[in-house]
Amino acid sequence: MQSIQIRRAATTGLLAALATCLGLSPALGASSIKVGMVTTLSGPNGVPGVEVRDGWNLALKHLGGKLGGLPATTIVRDDQFSPDTGKQVSERLLRQDKVDFMTGIIYSNILLAAAPAVFEVPIPYISSNAGPSQLSGKDCNPWFASAAWQNDGYHEAAGKYASDRGFKSVFLVAPNYPAGRDALTGFKRFYKGNIAEEVYPRLGQLDFAAELAQIRAARPDVVYTFMPGGMGINFVKQFVAAGLSKDVQLLAPGFSADEDIIRAVGEPMLGLFNSAHWAHDLDNPQNKRFVTDFEAEYQRIPSGYAAQGYDSALMIDAIVRQVKGKVEDRDALKRALRTVRFASLRGEYALASNGFPVQDYFLRVIGRDARGRITNKTIGTIFTKHQDPYAAECRPK
Repeated sequence: MQSIQIRRAATTGLLAALATCLGLSPALGASSIKVGMVTTLSGPNGVPGVEVRDGWNLALKHLGGKLGGLPATTIVRDDQFSPDTGKQVSERLLRQDKVDFMTGIIYSNILLAAAPAVFEVPIPYISSNAGPSQLSGKDCNPWFASAAWQNDGYHEAAGKYASDRGFKSVFLVAPNYPAGRDALTGFKRFYKGNIAEEVYPRLGQLDFAAELAQIRAARPDVVYTFMPGGMGINFVKQFVAAGLSKDVQLLAPGFSADEDIIRAVGEPMLGLFNSAHWAHDLDNPQNKRFVTDFEAEYQRIPSGYAAQGYDSALMIDAIVRQVKGKVEDRDALKRALRTVRFASLRGEYALASNGFPVQDYFLRVIGRDARGRITNKTIGTIFTKHQDPYAAECRPK
């Protein structure tokens, strides 16, 4: 009996050693990575989600279909521009599909509906766009990190530019939802002139006759507008068609004046100034490769949304590498969400204590490039290593 036990012990030890050599030991971490991507893909407000998804897919192609060196699966779900749907599909990805990371949501109201379930598990949420103030300050969460920006950032940069340019009166217009309110709060934080009027159309509104009449009556020097997706397309078209662009300068955040909007609107976009944390003409090797390969893959110039989708994949890749594939090690994973470093398309940046980037913001203007295409051109830097104002309120848990 003793000899049998000795042989069994030896066999068990041999199998354990063999499993370790072959990388089968569970202590070595996950054998694959599963990512849930919830984003808006349908309807007039779905263009940003398509851009994020395409940028993500290009990154996975560049990474050989792996994240952190492990085979990766992406499960994509359409939130249909609905907080309720976004919450429901997120919960299914968490409960049924057992994803390791979540990403992709475009609109802040949808993220705020879905995030509690993600944080309850908990697993990391890597934002490829939405950056509501509610997740930035005292209610920040250690399982959240952004590959994009905090909602106020673009607008703070635009407000500073408007003040530096000497615009004495501004008309503000943004949708009535969390990102819209954050937008105008951010703009006013750095703009020192007069606010002629501040209006909040319904999210998803596509007819702006009433707002344009208010602008005409107010006669401001500049209109600052944040309009996502189809709202932005229609607002610019109607603004120019109403003849307002002859007397009033139009100013926007980069995502309301990006390549997806330019493709839909065309010449009326010429001369529009906008603020952004990324541009397709930024001069660094990783960005040049991204832009070249994106154009080859999709036959269009990438937008900032596409760059954010790409960077989201690079961030997750770097996080998985940092924890050596051990995504079940919650303490290590949480630390990685604040200390991760990778070659971002925007260039150098770091994460603040609330998980949002500390980064540069640029001034762009829409014109024609050497090939005659209507597109953005970077003409200056508004902020250097800019941090959102809520980070000081965040106390890491």
